[in-house]
Amino acid sequence: MAENPPSLSVKVAQIVRGIYPDLDANILASMIIDAFWPDEAPRRKRGRVRGNNLWSEKDALVITYGNSIIDGAHKPLDLLHDFLVRYLKGAVNAVHILPFFPYTSDDGFAVSDFRAVNPQLGDWPDINRIAGDFTLMSDLVLNHVSSQSNWFNAYRQGKAPYDTFFFEASPEDNLSMVVRPRTTPLLQEVETADGIRHVWCTFSHDQVDLDFRNPQVLLEFLRIIRLHVDNGVQIIRLDAVAFLWKVVGSPSIHLPQTHAIIKLMRLLCDYAPEKIILLTETNVPKAENLSYFGEGDEAHAIYNFPLPPLILHAMMSGSAKYLHKWQRAMPPAPYGCAYLNFTASHDGIGMRPAEGVLPEAEKEKVIKTVRDLGGLVSMRALPDGGESPYELNTTFFEAMGRTFKGTDAHHFDRFICSQTIVMSLEGIPAFYIHSLLATSNDHAQVEHRGMNRAINRHRWDYPTLESLLADPTTIQARALETLTKRLKLRGQQTAFHPNATQFTVNLEHERVFGVWRQSLDRRQSIFAIHNVSDENVDVHTNALNMIEDETWTDLLSGDQISASAETITLEPYQCRWISNRG
Repeated sequence: MAENPPSLSVKVAQIVRGIYPDLDANILASMIIDAFWPDEAPRRKRGRVRGNNLWSEKDALVITYGNSIIDGAHKPLDLLHDFLVRYLKGAVNAVHILPFFPYTSDDGFAVSDFRAVNPQLGDWPDINRIAGDFTLMSDLVLNHVSSQSNWFNAYRQGKAPYDTFFFEASPEDNLSMVVRPRTTPLLQEVETADGIRHVWCTFSHDQVDLDFRNPQVLLEFLRIIRLHVDNGVQIIRLDAVAFLWKVVGSPSIHLPQTHAIIKLMRLLCDYAPEKIILLTETNVPKAENLSYFGEGDEAHAIYNFPLPPLILHAMMSGSAKYLHKWQRAMPPAPYGCAYLNFTASHDGIGMRPAEGVLPEAEKEKVIKTVRDLGGLVSMRALPDGGESPYELNTTFFEAMGRTFKGTDAHHFDRFICSQTIVMSLEGIPAFYIHSLLATSNDHAQVEHRGMNRAINRHRWDYPTLESLLADPTTIQARALETLTKRLKLRGQQTAFHPNATQFTVNLEHERVFGVWRQSLDRRQSIFAIHNVSDENVDVHTNALNMIEDETWTDLLSGDQISASAETITLEPYQCRWISNRG
């Protein structure tokens, strides 16, 4: 007789033993389940079909702050909802609203209250309305909290349980190996009821790191996840999760306990009756980033972080050499997992993911070109005391304003090509609102706020934006119309399912980047080819292996493509989606 599969509590206990070996795993497992389901714990996995059915080719996401659109009169969340429904419905079906909680710095990532909505944006009913029309992603900023939060104030006063919520270290400890994305001092001296303490601050002194060695911290965040899910959130973004677990004398990044905590959260999400997708935010080189899939049992989705710098380089250099080489070596996402593809987000274009992929000389050309366009560069501290470029600060539209050769007349077409590549690849495409709106660099905000990232965080006055979008000749209207049209077309193609088969096409030209996609049922094939140069390029059809007795159509132009033709011409920055089901 077949044995019954292990229960949820047994599976949780198995993971817990690896995280908290000195605690009673069965008791802690029961506490974890009660924290995630305060009313009634489930007894079996949900009946809903899981795996690659968590998403489809119709899925596309927009990334935005809750106040990216303002008018001085209405709640920003109401304006955002109006914009999403009026301009993006049918093109994107998901929205990542960046931290919409009360905060003190870092544009929301120094959270002071995880259970409330920032009153300057709106309230939970406003979040609920957006979640009623779009799949909603929220941020779980679980590595740190604001130094002015109630949690940290209680810690300084020695009040339980918060007196053990924060990670402490000594200035005498060996911290030379710690990997960090910032150049500020790691430790902050604070006065507490128990005397002077030094707390760990991976990012800034207003963002104090939590101590997950205390299981009460984990339990608190599981309760927060439940609150967000109960308010309509379906995608949980684990912000800065790579730094979660610290060990003095180690790099304190990607530690086994961090992976185990993600595995635990994934298990709980997979047992939930609701659809809950875990997305990890780990802006690190390829192998480290891929590790957050685990064995298909950690993150449901990970950011495809090498894409932004590699697409940026391809468009600036006119060569897809390094993009092609990297893509050929990328594995398909494990079953039940997916990549999140993008070129821009609220942060800059991370350069760490380009390590080992782009030669240093090529990275320097990219950095110089971004600076020539008025962009900025943020640095990170190295263990030896030096600094290294961490990210480029610019809007992606502005970054497409010139190539290594200089400015030309192809700015708009180059930008559209860059975004079309994102739509073509295996995974779920995501677009920052300022890419959809072709927003320029906001130097005034950089000067006003004193932070490089403000250059890419413009706040649109809604009446002004509406006026621009009503005029089809403006760059904003042209970009939004072109991109939403392509997204709607993409959503009709089963070969663009996030997990549809993908092969990188070997073309004779470095100037063309191409992939072959085939639907899960093998009925549709699409050859997605993109000219990343300012020259006409002829692609030989024998490189595409199109079946001759099928009818092939370029979905983007409507052109009929003959499989027996010798070549297919691509104009500068032209993209073609050549499909056997047009």
